[in-house]
Amino acid sequence: MRREIFRMDRAEAEALLGHAQVVHVASTTAEGEPVLRTVHGVIVRGAIAFHGAPAGEKTEAVGRPAVVSCEQIVASIPSYFTDPERACPATTLYRSAQAHGAIERVDDPDHKAEVLEALMRKYQPEGGYAPLDAASPLYRKAIAGILVLAVPLERLDGKAKLAQNRTPEERSRLLARLWERGSPGDPAAIELLRAACPDTPLPDFLRAPAGCALACALGPRDVDAAVELLEGAYWNQGVPREAIARAQLGSSAWVGARDGAGRLVATGRAIGDGSKRAWMFDVMVAPSLRGLGVGEAVVRLLLDHPAVRGARSVHLGTQDAHAFYARFGFQRRADLPPPPFTSTEMVLARTG
Repeated sequence: MRREIFRMDRAEAEALLGHAQVVHVASTTAEGEPVLRTVHGVIVRGAIAFHGAPAGEKTEAVGRPAVVSCEQIVASIPSYFTDPERACPATTLYRSAQAHGAIERVDDPDHKAEVLEALMRKYQPEGGYAPLDAASPLYRKAIAGILVLAVPLERLDGKAKLAQNRTPEERSRLLARLWERGSPGDPAAIELLRAACPDTPLPDFLRAPAGCALACALGPRDVDAAVELLEGAYWNQGVPREAIARAQLGSSAWVGARDGAGRLVATGRAIGDGSKRAWMFDVMVAPSLRGLGVGEAVVRLLLDHPAVRGARSVHLGTQDAHAFYARFGFQRRADLPPPPFTSTEMVLARTG
């Protein structure tokens, strides 16, 4: 790799390759003709494995050198983020991974079944099928007839181009511009850039009380910690943990705060249409950090989130935090002018 500052560590590169929805396999035929295919891939036994028909170009590539690659576009950076006139600064933030090696054919039935089962778990995680077993009459013939190939991960490279070559001050301005733009994926891009460049000064929208760090895009790795914070809340009484978890992941905006050890200590989410209305839910701070301004920082970040900031009205329900939310301008519905029409709140309540 030409610039070491962009090199991704092996664990991150392997995770990117393993989680990619598709990977690209490049090799050659015996005649030297290039072969490029897009396949579903999984990492099994230290190799990236994929399947195909037992005849064709993939079969001809067995034993030949290959590159298996994937990429993730993190954010497109327009030139005017940096310069009001020159086009040159336009760029793209991205992550990529490549495995180099010879394509191997997997013939052992148990190994093939392991690869195919891993593919099913990746692309059909909800289940709904009998697990693959090479000895099962249900699958024995199918497993024998399918081609499974693998490229060992002995040589694995990863690149994360996340503004590491810019000055800390330039990166700080880039974070602010991404937050201001607020395109889908920009909050997650901010978190990736911060992780890659921890010396980046925090722009104002990410400033938090001492000892805490705000996060503008929580994700799957935060679900369990968020559920632990929220499970005992009065509004979640009787709500299964699985439902609380799905609600976090299904939100338009999900933000929080971490302590110095990286533990999630506050969370808040919202659902909004970006124009007319947004609803805030599940705002919670760990008991040991209440009264220190963490909750206020999280709510301000949530209200400024791109999915919420454009809404003409933001709604929430609370049993006992009226004074807290009044600091942000929230008012009781009864204290507002009546709407220009009469309506009745209706609810379709589902159980289970």
